[in-house]
Amino acid sequence: MHDLSFDIAALHAAYRDGADPVDVMAEVFRRIGAADDPGIFIHLRERDAVLAEAGRLGAFDPETRPLWGLPFAIKDNIDLAEAPTTAGCPAFAYQPGCDAFVVATLRR
Repeated sequence: MHDLSFDIAALHAAYRDGADPVDVMAEVFRRIGAADDPGIFIHLRERDAVLAEAGRLGAFDPETRPLWGLPFAIKDNIDLAEAPTTAGCPAFAYQPGCDAFVVATLRR
């Protein structure tokens, strides 16, 4: 998993070969930690919550769900219910009550 490229083709191939999206997301968090750069992300979702969500994805079907199991980041000016929306400005920060349409669509 350490050498897995996170492009769509490589991830789809890994999933076809039986890779578990929980393991992929655990690798995402490992790589973020290894980067050791607190400036990359303003906020990270809780690791356990992300792994649990990955565990509920169901069966891999790239034809009907081409974004299935693909890690993604959300810019801090787009609402994610579990994270503060800041637009890079602490004075602007607020806690949204729900995901933005695009985030909800990606998560589905």
